[in-house]
Amino acid sequence: MDAVTTVDWVKVAACIAAGLCMGIGSIGPSLGQGFIGGKACESIGKKPESAGLITRTMVVALAFAESSAIYALLIALVLLFVVAK
Repeated sequence: MDAVTTVDWVKVAACIAAGLCMGIGSIGPSLGQGFIGGKACESIGKKPESAGLITRTMVVALAFAESSAIYALLIALVLLFVVAK
């Protein structure tokens, strides 16, 4: 194999890896966020007077759950713009 073909294969592999990283890396956070939102709605339905506290707690929990998807995005961006450059 010559150098041009090897570089092309590295770009292809980096693009595929970035897609897999985002696809697999966003499954967990999306399931977690759905679970958090569902439980928050359930709690507000049971105890409407504490809706403000539940909503604030839910937003903090959603931010923590979203952080792993953001890490997957950063890895995918590094693969696309540094490795596959």
